[in-house]
This record gives sequence, structure tokens and C-alpha cells, in this order.
Amino acid sequence: MILLESPKSWNDYELLDSGDFEKLERFGSYILIRPEPKALWQKSLSNKEWLSMAHTRFSQGAGFGKSGKEDAGTWTQLKKMPDQWQISYIKTGGLKFNLRMGLTSFKHVGVFPEQAPNWDYIFKETKRLIGLHTGIRPKVLNLFAYTGAASLAANCAGADVTHLDSVRQVVTWAKTNMELSRLDNIRWVIEDALKFVKREAKRGNIYQGIIMDPPAYGHGPEGEKWKLDELLFEFLQEVSAITAPKESFVVLNLYSNGYSAVLAETLVNTSFGLKKEEKGKSYELSFGELMLNDKFNKALPLSVFVRLSR
Repeated sequence: MILLESPKSWNDYELLDSGDFEKLERFGSYILIRPEPKALWQKSLSNKEWLSMAHTRFSQGAGFGKSGKEDAGTWTQLKKMPDQWQISYIKTGGLKFNLRMGLTSFKHVGVFPEQAPNWDYIFKETKRLIGLHTGIRPKVLNLFAYTGAASLAANCAGADVTHLDSVRQVVTWAKTNMELSRLDNIRWVIEDALKFVKREAKRGNIYQGIIMDPPAYGHGPEGEKWKLDELLFEFLQEVSAITAPKESFVVLNLYSNGYSAVLAETLVNTSFGLKKEEKGKSYELSFGELMLNDKFNKALPLSVFVRLSR
């Protein structure tokens, strides 16, 4: 198992401090306070110091602790700042993200900084596949794709990307990020992920890259219910049917509390029918945690991942 953190050379992002179930972060020129249930320790800086530095703070609402509503609440502006602003990620070709304080009253701002190592991996794997067949663009499918950072990384590397999310406003946000990054030709799909994957399998469509970041709970555009515990194994089995058996890659990311990296590895091994004796010969599999280190060297683990390369 490996631990990965965002590059310290990323000029537009810093985790300044964490603790008491919150994190203090700098996105570009602006500093935000957001809830973080995994920050069980004490803050290194005082509350007064946090408030003197921050431009805005998100507070949990009445839905705190309720499934599907953990991220709801309100933003309180502490210093003047715009409703929207931009940051860049240079390492994978100069990606740009338009940030804003949620589609409605949610704590997310449009990018998950701890995912930067996955963007790098997706960029590198796409380049590897192109190198195997010069001039042929690999097909990459990004499921539960949110505002599209992983889609941009694959597209920037030269893939034909299909970006799928069930929320129309989020897909529009992703399109804005594509345009800011001076990229084009991403295919946009507003659909229930499981339904789409099953349909692609029936059509015989195959992808050389699959990226998945499924939530704990969610709904498709027609009210389809998604519950990670009940559907993840079935979903991964369906995904395996549309993944090229050779010269392909898969990235699975899980944020759900209680899911371990070892559990995620077992799910991928089982779903894709991988034979452990073939590891290192016909495929490579890595798994671990994505984390951020604050300025006081407190490591904040945020998600688990599995990466399959063939």
C-alpha cells in the first residue's frame, strides 16, 4: 500500500492547517475554512489566527450527519472576495479550474486537490498508451466525473474522452474548465453511470481508460438511486466488461468513510478477474491513500484508490 500527496510545488494550493474537524486551505489568492470530519486532532494555529487569515468559512447545516446531506450548510464571507475565481495546475499541461462556492449550499468549490497524483497518473498512462500505437487516441471514460479535472488530464495527454455525470450544472461547470484550459472535443454525457455502462457493454463499446469516483449516495437524472455499498461490486463487474483486456488502465477512487484501500483492492481484483500470479507480467496493480500534509506536517488522509495498468 502506498501513500500519495499533492505536489508541494503546486503554487495555487496549500493546506495551511487542519484540526478540530476543519481545514484551512489556500486556493490561489483566497483562504477558505471548510469542515473536515477526518481532522480529529487539534489545530496548530489558534481560532483567532484562522479567522484573521480566512476570506470565507463554511459551516455545516441541519443536514450534518444525514446520509447524502453531509456537505450541506452555509458560507460566511469574512473578507472581500469574488464569487468565482480561477486556479491552475501546471504539471499535467496547464489545466485551469473555475472555482466557486458550491452549486448551491455545499462545501465543495470545484476541485479536490488531493486528487492531483491521480491526474498525473492518468496523464502518464494516456501518454503510455499513445506511445504503444503512435497516432491512435485511446478512448477514456470518466464516470461520476464532477467538474472534470481527470477528464482534462486525459484529454490534454491526447485521449478521446467521454465525461459522464448525472448533474447538468456540474457538466456545464466542467465544460467551462475545458475552455479555460484551451482544450476541446470532450464528449459530455448526462446519465446514470450504471445504466450507461450496461448500455455500452451491450453495444460492445470498449475503452482503454476508465476513471471512477463514485459517491456514497447519489441520484441519476431520472431519479435512479445510487448507494455505494449496494451497487459498487455490480458496477465494477459491468465496468470490467467495457475495459480493454490489454493496453488499458483503470483508476478507482473512494471517499466513503469506512472503506479501506485493501477493500478497494479486493473489489478490483475480484471484479476484473485478476490472477495474482500474473501481477507484474500482464498487469500492475497499486493501491493506497491520497492525503494532504498541512504546514505543520500533519498528514490528512482523504480517499483510497486503486490503479490497474495493463
